[in-house]
Amino acid sequence: MAESSSSSATEQISKTLDPVNLLKDEIDQVGRIYNIIVEFFTNYSFQLIGAFIIFIIGYIFAGKIATVVLKLCERHKLDITLSRFLANTSKMLIVVMITIISLGKLGISVTPFIAAIGAISLGAGLALQGLLANYAAGFNIIIIRPFVVGDTITVRGVTGLVKEVLLAYTILSDEDNVEITIPNKHIVGEILHNSSHDSLLELSVGIDYSENPLAVVALLEEVIGQLDIVSKVRKPLIGIDAFADSAINIAVRLWTPTENLYSAKYEANKEIYLALDKANIKIPFPQRDVHLIKDVV
Repeated sequence: MAESSSSSATEQISKTLDPVNLLKDEIDQVGRIYNIIVEFFTNYSFQLIGAFIIFIIGYIFAGKIATVVLKLCERHKLDITLSRFLANTSKMLIVVMITIISLGKLGISVTPFIAAIGAISLGAGLALQGLLANYAAGFNIIIIRPFVVGDTITVRGVTGLVKEVLLAYTILSDEDNVEITIPNKHIVGEILHNSSHDSLLELSVGIDYSENPLAVVALLEEVIGQLDIVSKVRKPLIGIDAFADSAINIAVRLWTPTENLYSAKYEANKEIYLALDKANIKIPFPQRDVHLIKDVV
């Protein structure tokens, strides 16, 4: 009896592993999948075509709306970063709405998707607080516009010409063409110095007490005024700064484009020295007179 049962099991395994039977099973499985696909497209073909057409038309419409929003912002001379942000946001909102309508056309409920998106957004918000803070600060900068591209700003000890304002960070550039990237959350709420596209250049030179300081001030006003490094918006300020121990200090305050800050400083110092040397005006060095008193016996 045991031998008969063992023989029956062996025959069953042989039939299962028979290549012909295996091929037949594969063909049957493919046939079932094919029938499911055919049945699906038969029942939902019009819904699929309708949803696809709605999505394509909606996507094209969203692109047109984004283009109109961008041109409208440019016509009103809004900041380019804000203009692109509004255009992209309007396109994204329309695409989301069209996607929801398309899914509804297929009979798919969007409520679970909305709940899932809400949960994912909450988790992402908690995990990316720093990044979201940068984006919020960038949006604040674009709306309030405490500075624009081309301005010179100083924040947290960093000075540079504003090259680009993005939602996450702001890019500055100095005279050495070094790009300085500052996260926007470190700009909003900080003390910000904005000197438009110019930077203040402060110079000082000492003259001997035997010289006439007013005549030197007039001379330097003429020399500095002829330089092409001086801003056309603000006039330089030149005057007596202090009566020091060894010299009368003459201060020069001028505004010059940030891109050429150090070269302007070197050129101004050169012209000041040449003018004083030509006029035979002494530039004293620090000195001290020491008098020795002999002990009286």
